[in-house]
Amino acid sequence: MFKELKVLELASVLAGPSVGQFFAELGAEVIKVENSKTGGDVTRSWKSAGEQTDDRSAYFCSVNWGKKSIAIDLTTEKGKQIVQQLASKSDIVIASYKPGDAEKLGVAYEQLVTNNKELIYGQITGYGSNDPRVGYDAVVQAEAGFMFMNGEPGGNSLKMPVALIDVLAGHQLKEGLLLALLNKERSGKGSFLEVSLLQTALASLANQSSNYLVTGKIPQKQGSAHPNIAPYGDVFSTEDKKEVLLAVGNDAQFKALCELLGSGQIGAMPQFASNEARVVNRTLLQGLLQQAIGQWQSEALMPELHKRKIPAGIIQTIQQAFEMAPAKEIMMEHSDSKGVKTFVANFLTSDFQPRMTTLTPPPHLGEHTQEVLSALRTL
Repeated sequence: MFKELKVLELASVLAGPSVGQFFAELGAEVIKVENSKTGGDVTRSWKSAGEQTDDRSAYFCSVNWGKKSIAIDLTTEKGKQIVQQLASKSDIVIASYKPGDAEKLGVAYEQLVTNNKELIYGQITGYGSNDPRVGYDAVVQAEAGFMFMNGEPGGNSLKMPVALIDVLAGHQLKEGLLLALLNKERSGKGSFLEVSLLQTALASLANQSSNYLVTGKIPQKQGSAHPNIAPYGDVFSTEDKKEVLLAVGNDAQFKALCELLGSGQIGAMPQFASNEARVVNRTLLQGLLQQAIGQWQSEALMPELHKRKIPAGIIQTIQQAFEMAPAKEIMMEHSDSKGVKTFVANFLTSDFQPRMTTLTPPPHLGEHTQEVLSALRTL
């Protein structure tokens, strides 16, 4: 779909590079500029305990498929000139610098657009272009209220086990860049856009933010239980010690659950007659449902839940998750590299299939420097 699109990635870690991989998956040429003096993208060195990888750590490989890496020193005049030349031939620049750093390095929008009036420049910051603080996902999770809500009642505040704010910021930037491309197609004009991690986090609080803004009540820790629905997010143990999560979203599903469990009397109790009542009496309901579910083997229970269209799932490890057929459809593999696509929409019309089927593996640091520079000299 984006076969003729040229993307220059001046970003590191997760949010910006995830956007670069998105465009690579859709056919664009993505050139990733890395600092030759510091070892490139810092995630190249972010290895888990015992991980045996080269300069392409597992973390780095999560969002750097399909790219060309060039290693240069942006603090030198030669390095600045190379990036400015590349930007003059690019459609999109993706940047993630601390406010002020892009200007120092000569790669800010105002500096690059002088040689490319149609340039689309998308940048990710921690707190906006007027706040000098460096943005880190974990810190933003703490500041935006996520950690305060996350955890068991009375327990410690917890961050999520994935840098979810980075991931969501990447999606926000993708949306902005796609709109900018649409605008460019219609008007012929480029754009400058910015996404901050903090505003991304706040916008992603969804019902938790409206719960507070409408009621004035500060959301508290509830484990995995949903603040507005019950039993939704509640976890129960089967007789064979499997953990089952229920996501009952309406009264009909709750009635079907009680009938399946042979606990019609629970469904008939006034404390559970409506979702509102079940939310108020969640603790009592949890105990009664656990007694009933605890008598079932998971292999017998799950098919019955699915047959009755009662939303439920077994809590699985990542290994079990990737053994599922849908997971295999979005996996990428090349030699000793494995990864997951960032773009997973399936287009059912045969005349529009924008996804690439294969991508080159994540690049070594500076793997394509000579190739890119040679091509630049011939232009």
